Amino acid sequence: MILAKVVGTVVTTISHPDFKKRRLLVVQPLALPNDTPEGYFIALDSTHAGVGDTVLVNREGGGNRQVLENPDGCVNSVIVGIVDSLYLEE
Repeated sequence: MILAKVVGTVVTTISHPDFKKRRLLVVQPLALPNDTPEGYFIALDSTHAGVGDTVLVNREGGGNRQVLENPDGCVNSVIVGIVDSLYLEE
């Protein structure tokens, strides 16, 4: 799992059946102050997150299938939580 910031949304006219009635959000992984962040990626939303929210993203297929209750789902990244606060100690 990783922490990320929601930076945008994806709008589709046709989508895979596993994505029906779920939002696709663009997320940017968070990095520590001296680290370079990874690139953006798309995650399926299961939490009603919005742009600007800090979220917890599961990037493991088996766990994602359990979250979505779809044993045959083809989902790579799922937002599984919205982070209320984050504290880093140096």
